[in-house]
Amino acid sequence: MLGVCYYPEHWSEARWETDARRMRELGISHVRIGEFAWSRLEPQRDRFEFAWLDRAMDVLHAAGLKIVLGTPTATPPKWLVDAHPDILPYDEQGRVRGFGSRRHYTFSSETWHRESARIVEIVAKRYGEHPGLVGWQTDNEYGCHDTTLSWGPEDLKAFRRWLRLRYQSPDQLNAAWGTVFWSMELDSFEDVALPMLTVTEPNPATRLDFWRFHSDQVAAYDRMQVEIIRRHSPDRFVTHNFMGFVTDFDHFQVGDNLDLASWDSYPIGFVEKFPFCEAERTRWAETSHPDIAPYHHDLYRAVGRGRFWVMEQQPGPVNWAPWNPVPKPGMVRLWTWEALAHGAEVVSYFRWRQAPFAQEQMHAGLNLAGLDELSPGGREAEQTGREIASLAPLPATGPARVALVYDYQSYWATMIQPQGKDFRFEELCFRWYEALRRLGLDIDFVRPGADLSAYALVVVPTMTEVTPDAERVLASATGTVLIGPRSGSRTRDFAIPDNLPPGPLAALTGVRVIEVATLRPGLSDAVTGSVSGAAVRWREHVEATAETLARFANGDPALVRSDNRLYLACWPDEALLGATMALAAGAAGLATMPVPDFIRLRRRGDLTFAFNYGTEDWPLPEGAEIVLGASPLKPQEIAIFRQPA
Repeated sequence: MLGVCYYPEHWSEARWETDARRMRELGISHVRIGEFAWSRLEPQRDRFEFAWLDRAMDVLHAAGLKIVLGTPTATPPKWLVDAHPDILPYDEQGRVRGFGSRRHYTFSSETWHRESARIVEIVAKRYGEHPGLVGWQTDNEYGCHDTTLSWGPEDLKAFRRWLRLRYQSPDQLNAAWGTVFWSMELDSFEDVALPMLTVTEPNPATRLDFWRFHSDQVAAYDRMQVEIIRRHSPDRFVTHNFMGFVTDFDHFQVGDNLDLASWDSYPIGFVEKFPFCEAERTRWAETSHPDIAPYHHDLYRAVGRGRFWVMEQQPGPVNWAPWNPVPKPGMVRLWTWEALAHGAEVVSYFRWRQAPFAQEQMHAGLNLAGLDELSPGGREAEQTGREIASLAPLPATGPARVALVYDYQSYWATMIQPQGKDFRFEELCFRWYEALRRLGLDIDFVRPGADLSAYALVVVPTMTEVTPDAERVLASATGTVLIGPRSGSRTRDFAIPDNLPPGPLAALTGVRVIEVATLRPGLSDAVTGSVSGAAVRWREHVEATAETLARFANGDPALVRSDNRLYLACWPDEALLGATMALAAGAAGLATMPVPDFIRLRRRGDLTFAFNYGTEDWPLPEGAEIVLGASPLKPQEIAIFRQPA
């Protein structure tokens, strides 16, 4: 259940056998290699040097390690960039993003597709049947470093091709984009320009299509690699390691290509990436927020259709955030057990040994920089390995009773037209998730249009475009459905629906949005009734034909109920959000177990896992049968128990 990321090309071959033996002694069973090794595999065009990787894989296999091999396409070598500069991406200012780091390619380049297919096929043919190989990782962290979107000549050519297929004629394109506005009408697809460097904001429909186009490009590129791998390496799984809080492409779409999803878990680094207030950042600086890692575990379990790994687990301080604290003692172990509690099949640490050179030399590993000496995180991994070995196999991960519908396109739409500066799709989803977890509930993520019949409670933080499939499953859901602001507010073509928002959901919710106020920091609108608190950031003025459960200060509906469906017409503050989630859970007949804001629970089979992110002890339920840990649960500790009968 434990793995590690290893770079044999970084170390003397004389160390490989010792490294492999020590990995096994730590309880590590899997090792990922090769994802950045293109220049070592092919130092010059068609001059291949495979012998070192042959030997490395043989050494790892001989030690009993199961190998996941990465395709090396995240790091195009210098000779390839020099020969084909058209593979390079461009930023939104039209500047080339050049060689010297990683992910320096655009998904739009036909040359890049050919070169990627060539190296993937060569590597897959050579290693696809290696007896130590159990799986593949395509590329590395699609979208990391803002590399999903590119604004160069290759992107323009590919975007025009994509638009021809989508719209067939310039007239249909003009109608969809509303180009009669500001005389933006086009006579041909060759007139299309990239949505960049305009005097004021570009056409939002153009921008949404540009985002959709790039998302399709990512999925097609991944599918190309997966198909090659499966031809030459049957009976091995294929995954991709997604990155936390990267929402520039539809991960469900890429997940459709894969056997399982994986993601790279850097809980403390993501505290700096997420739009927390400074007080929260300071509070969670050395532990991470209790929901950052679980949120992604549950998301990628959905992307992987029930199967996921953590391919890179933070083992200590990272190097890439504005501030990089050392995790509090116990947190590496806690994060590992938490991933397993959420259903991870393997938790793989990044990396085996801290590199004493290049960009990531300040990034911790399981061993100290350049040495054969365990780091503090390495010792916690060792402890976790012993604990896993001492326990019976964990029971299977079952479905949750609560579903959160997660729509990547809503992120794009609200970034294109936020209307309020602080409207952030990912923050709204995270806060809804956090409020549910504070009630002690387990959560499944689901994609728009997926079956909802098994869930007692379905929450939709926002879904700007409601497709016919999404409308159908929301209408047929038998559990309680809570729908949030901006849902149904745009059509497929980024227009306001003819019947006003929530568009297709109007009949289901009994509301009609007349206008919207965005509330700058310091402004709020009190809400009272069956729930109470305040609207912040976003407040809709609605007409309601359904039952009003709570009202704004002027009497306007704030929370409306129509049969089993609730509509919340604002961005709720913490009090209103907590009360609304409690009301929805009660309506759904769910048994809740409210916990302090530093405690989180997760169930796996008949086992309950508890995690303490705080500074205070927390007593386990009286009569609990403790499998691991103790009561009270100490700070940065974990416990596994069976609930009392």
